[in-house]
Amino acid sequence: MSNRAKVQEGETLLKVEHLCQYFKSNKAVDDVSFEIKKGEVFGLVGESGCGKTTTGRSIIKLYDITSGNIYFKGERIAAGTLSYKQNIKEAQEKLKAETDSAKKAELEAYIKAQREEIKAAKRDHKKKRFYTDIQMIFQDPIASLDPRMTVEQIIAEGLVINGEKDKKVIQQKVYDALEMVGLVREHAGRYPHEFSGGQRQRIGVARAVVMEPELIIADEPVSALDVSIQAQVINLLDDLREKMGLTVLFVAHDLSVVKYFSDRIGVMYYGKLVELATSDELFLHPLHPYTKSLLSAIPMPDPEYEKQRKRITYVPLKEHDYSVDLPSLREVLPGHFVYCNQAEFEKYQASVQE
Repeated sequence: MSNRAKVQEGETLLKVEHLCQYFKSNKAVDDVSFEIKKGEVFGLVGESGCGKTTTGRSIIKLYDITSGNIYFKGERIAAGTLSYKQNIKEAQEKLKAETDSAKKAELEAYIKAQREEIKAAKRDHKKKRFYTDIQMIFQDPIASLDPRMTVEQIIAEGLVINGEKDKKVIQQKVYDALEMVGLVREHAGRYPHEFSGGQRQRIGVARAVVMEPELIIADEPVSALDVSIQAQVINLLDDLREKMGLTVLFVAHDLSVVKYFSDRIGVMYYGKLVELATSDELFLHPLHPYTKSLLSAIPMPDPEYEKQRKRITYVPLKEHDYSVDLPSLREVLPGHFVYCNQAEFEKYQASVQE
C-alpha cells in the first residue's frame, strides 16, 4: 500500500469545523472546514489575501477565532463564540414577540444552553495541553528570528518555556536539531544576521522540530527564498516528515511546489474554501473556475508551450449566480469537494461523467 493510501485511511489528527476569523468588518476566513490525517501533508493554496495564512495562525491560536471549532487528536483546542451570541440574540428577539408560555420556556432553555456553550468554548480555548504538539514555521526567515538572540537561544526558547531546566539537555537537543536541518554545532553561537536566507529558514525549522511536534504549520516557508534554495528546504521538510512522522499543513501560493509536496490540496478564495481534493485529482480534474484560473497561471519551462498558454481569468459575477440558490461545499466525487450551488453541482457531476 502506498504512503498516500495509508494516510487517507489513517486517523484524523486535526479537524477544522466552520472556522470564521473576522477582523472588524473584514471576513478573513469565512466558514472553512477540513480535516488533516495523521502523517499527511495538506496543502492550502490561494492568492495573497485569501485567508490561508490567517487559517494557519488561527489553528495555532495566534488569533482568538471568531466562530467555529478546532479539534486536535479528538479534543477541542479552540472555539469561537460569535455564532452562539448570534443565536442568543435571535432567540431573545423571538422571545419578546412570543405569547405562548410553552414556546417561551423552550426559547429560554435554548438561550441558557447557548450561554453554557459560550462558557465551554472559552474554557476549551484556554487549554494549553497541546501547545508543544503544534509548531509553526513562519514565512519571513528574517523577521521571525530575534536579531539579539543567538541561534542556540532561539532554538532553545520553546524548551525553556516548556519547563526544561537542565542546560546540558537543552544544549544537546539544540545541537541535534541543528544537525537534523543540515547545519552544524558551531552555528549555535552565532546571530541570525550572519546567515543566508536559506540558512535562516533552516534555523526556523530547527526551532519547530526541537519541540518534537506532531503537526507543523509551514506558512509559505519558501516564498522568500531563491528557487534552488526552495528545493532544498522542501526536500528537508519531506525528509523530516519521514524521519519524525510529522503531519504538515503546508500554506503556499505556488501550485507547482504544493503539487510536489502535498497529499491533498485545499484551494481558498476570499476567505472561502472553494475546492478540496487529492493532489493528483485536483491537477487532473479541476472543477471550480478559480482553481482552473490558478492552474492556468503556472509557468512551464517550455518556450513553445508558453507561447500557446492561455490564462483563464476568474470573474465571480460572470461565473456564478447565487441570488437564489446559495452555495456550500459539496462532494462531487469521493474525496473531491467543490464550493457550489445545486445547479453547479449537477453541472460538475455531468462533466465528470462524460
